[in-house]
Amino acid sequence: MNRTTLSLFAGTAALAAVTAFAAVDSPSASGAAPEAAARLPVERTSLVCPAPSTSDLAETTYTSFTPVTKGAASGGRARLQAAGEQSGDDDSGGDDKQKDGKEEKDGGKQAGQPVLTPKAPGTPATGDTSGGDTPALIGTADGSFAPGWTVQETTEVAAGTGRGLLGVTCAGADTDFWFPGASTAAGRTDYVHLTNPDDSAAVVDIELYGKDGAIKAPLGENLTVEAGASEAILLPTLTEERQTDLTVHVSVRGGRVGAAVRALDDKAGGDWLAPAADPAGSLVLPGIPKDATDVRLTAFAPGDDDADLKIRLASPDGLITPAGNETLHVKSGMSTTVDLGDVTRGEPGSLVLTPADQAVPVVAALQVVRGKGDKRETAFIPATAAVGTRATSAGNTAKGTTLALSAPEGTATVKVTASAGSEGGTPATKTYTIKSGTTQNVDFPVPTGLKGTYALTVEPVSGGPLYASRTLTTGDTAFTVQTLPTDHGLVSVPRTWEDLSILQK
Repeated sequence: MNRTTLSLFAGTAALAAVTAFAAVDSPSASGAAPEAAARLPVERTSLVCPAPSTSDLAETTYTSFTPVTKGAASGGRARLQAAGEQSGDDDSGGDDKQKDGKEEKDGGKQAGQPVLTPKAPGTPATGDTSGGDTPALIGTADGSFAPGWTVQETTEVAAGTGRGLLGVTCAGADTDFWFPGASTAAGRTDYVHLTNPDDSAAVVDIELYGKDGAIKAPLGENLTVEAGASEAILLPTLTEERQTDLTVHVSVRGGRVGAAVRALDDKAGGDWLAPAADPAGSLVLPGIPKDATDVRLTAFAPGDDDADLKIRLASPDGLITPAGNETLHVKSGMSTTVDLGDVTRGEPGSLVLTPADQAVPVVAALQVVRGKGDKRETAFIPATAAVGTRATSAGNTAKGTTLALSAPEGTATVKVTASAGSEGGTPATKTYTIKSGTTQNVDFPVPTGLKGTYALTVEPVSGGPLYASRTLTTGDTAFTVQTLPTDHGLVSVPRTWEDLSILQK
């Protein structure tokens, strides 16, 4: 059989296949519009967790959870392992070093061994480490473990700089991050943690912006993060300027990284500063604890225009304007900070920033302090995206967990599900109505017969956009706050059909 005949058979077969596919999935002959994109579970998720602490007194717990998702692929697994820089057989310990402003860690005790291995979606899995030599972690989940996979890193430090409770939600790699509220002031020790989960090196720039604009920081340019490696860059090594309130911009020229700032205070504890939501004209910073003794707002306008913002607090009774802080003028390219004091006045609240005139994109974060004197502890609340389809919070405990829900634009109905416990318990679900303009600390469900920790899954049912955060508390004042944007468990997949006209080209 010659090539012409083969080509004819091949072309006929291909056309038959295309025609059959088109007959099933093409738009109707009536000319009706194609169906909307389907929301389908993701099939693979990657996360990075920064190295938790350099303190020998640190006790760190990782909690992994994947909500049960209808239509998810079967099988699969989820794993968290030490970043590539921890590879090798060295088991000599964990002495911390500093070189050119970077934290370096010896000791690969966890290399090749997963910190935790979840057994099934719907049930949390936990893993513990101690001391200051725990490396950054890189995680992957596929199949049924991928949709909405969430990992919480929580560290308790008994004493020293940054004592208290530090928490961060492990996040995916990206190329652009904003951190309003960082500092190079005396008494603060702030590191930018960069973790590269990919197989090729990433090139990163770290830019600093203070109250007078951009700060010269040439050592923050063209930083290389090797494949599978993690670096922690001490901010004061990038500049000689010492400023209390900075905005840090991490931009990636090539590749991707995960990024977070570990902000420690000599006298007021410390916590992780997670990336703020992308620049926008309106922002929500949810879940200020009701007993906050000092709340400090840092905002930054990255574009060419100044921003004028209205400041309001979404309280349990509605939107109110803080006396003396009705508006905020944010100059382009300059970090602007305002001290709001004990703005919540004994009630939970969320800060709502909206344009006073025309909308100008800004980024923002809150530094929140609880306690007084030598009992002070610090946490951060960056502006966050709305919950969207679903958000997940892992690592919750029977006591010391607070869930704040805010509906600044319109009344919202939301379903909250408590998972089974990591060591036992039956899931439970409640539905709530959050009135327009309010923030509520809800009486969320707890698994029946709970043993261990559990996860909370927040799913808006109807109404306006919903914002959420979770606060963990230990002791009298030690606390950490994590916002709850979408868990990226579902992705839009456009419905397509074949166009036979391409066969004529």
